[in-house]
Amino acid sequence: MSRIKFLEAHFYDWDKDRRRIQRRLDRFLKERYALARGALRPDPDDEQDWLRWESDLLLSSLDRAAQDRVDRRASRLADRRAAAAGLSHLKREDRHSLEVLRNGVSLIRVRSEHQADEIAAGIHGGMPWMAPATDLLWKFMRRSVRNGDAGFRLPPVLLDGPPGIGKSIWARQLSAALGVPRCGVEATVEQASFGILGSQRGWANPQPGRPLLTILQSLVANPVVVVDEVEKAGVATSTKGNSFGLAEGLLSLLEPSSAASWQCPYYQVRFDMSWISWVLTSNTCATLPAPLLSRLEVIHLPPVPISDLVAFAWREGGKRGLTEASVEAVAEALAAAGRGAELNLRHVNRMLTRGEALERAAVLH
Repeated sequence: MSRIKFLEAHFYDWDKDRRRIQRRLDRFLKERYALARGALRPDPDDEQDWLRWESDLLLSSLDRAAQDRVDRRASRLADRRAAAAGLSHLKREDRHSLEVLRNGVSLIRVRSEHQADEIAAGIHGGMPWMAPATDLLWKFMRRSVRNGDAGFRLPPVLLDGPPGIGKSIWARQLSAALGVPRCGVEATVEQASFGILGSQRGWANPQPGRPLLTILQSLVANPVVVVDEVEKAGVATSTKGNSFGLAEGLLSLLEPSSAASWQCPYYQVRFDMSWISWVLTSNTCATLPAPLLSRLEVIHLPPVPISDLVAFAWREGGKRGLTEASVEAVAEALAAAGRGAELNLRHVNRMLTRGEALERAAVLH
């Protein structure tokens, strides 16, 4: 695990630096006054020599006018340094919330090609119908190991396929296998664009985006961020009538060069968001804009075969503690229904839930 600088700004203690500047200016003026009287310069590295020098020349304090000049100059210099640090425009509570970034954030990497093989095999074993996505993941994990990357990031991908085939489940398994945080956003939610990108003051309920909050909370720079049903994303509108689309807002985050210095609308500070693994899902990518698609590895996925649905039912039924007879009944129902209907994982889960209910009812009687 390595650490990187995540915030393009410096943490600056205005009061502490102002006192240091004040001290230097104060001594500078006292030294000028003393030299004008013909006194010898004290040793600047000897604090006791300086104090004796001040005492002998009765310069323990400046007159009121000189002290006021020192105070004003120290404040102006401290203000300039604070502005250069990049955080002076923030409220105290916002600066405090970014304090966790003072020592950087962590990157989690794939340690070896063997680990990459194990992760890919584990995901494929549970979701073989997602093989095109898992194969892409496997290749990029091995490439990351060979390149000696400080952390692993999957290039932005779009999992395009029918509903209920487990696209979001695949992303959850990915984050769990890598040991990185995950955050998910439903693009169908009205304010989904703000949920991802955050919003600046002037919009209703301004706040940072969820990917940034995930990094601030976990202090891990390479989480998995899942955007579900991106083709259904609406357009957010501010109280002043300004519109903002999710697809357009995502472009700068999906492009590595711009993501490495991405400015948060809420904090108005730049962050390195280039290590995020973006997983977008859609039921059809036909309506997505070309600029967005050009930044994504588009993976077209077919419906789940009945044989895989039956295998999933056995695995999931075992996790739920269902009897063999109940799971067998679900498997037979899937095989029968599959001849004339397109089934998915949601159908299987509903059948298993009904099986659980029937088993509980039998026990109660």
